[in-house]
Amino acid sequence: MEKKKLKIKIFDKEYSLLVENEEIAKELAIYVNKVMEETKDELPDQPAQTIAIIACLNIAYDLFIEKNKNREFLIQASDKVKKIKILLSDQQLANPS
Repeated sequence: MEKKKLKIKIFDKEYSLLVENEEIAKELAIYVNKVMEETKDELPDQPAQTIAIIACLNIAYDLFIEKNKNREFLIQASDKVKKIKILLSDQQLANPS
């Protein structure tokens, strides 16, 4: 896929990016800007670098939570598949052809 040049604005600063998917890049920029603005509202007297670090930690926390949800889902799905296989195996033993 060809990369395209995209200008985004985060925290009142414009950035030029090379992206493969403009829509995803725009959504990410909106999300990052939102987190930065929320952090600024919570910590109005902090310098931009501190706001950026706290915003990054908040985004990393969200990612960590989602990864753990996904991991938990995969474990549960795997357990259910094992139970189904055991039930099918037991049924085949009880009803041989």
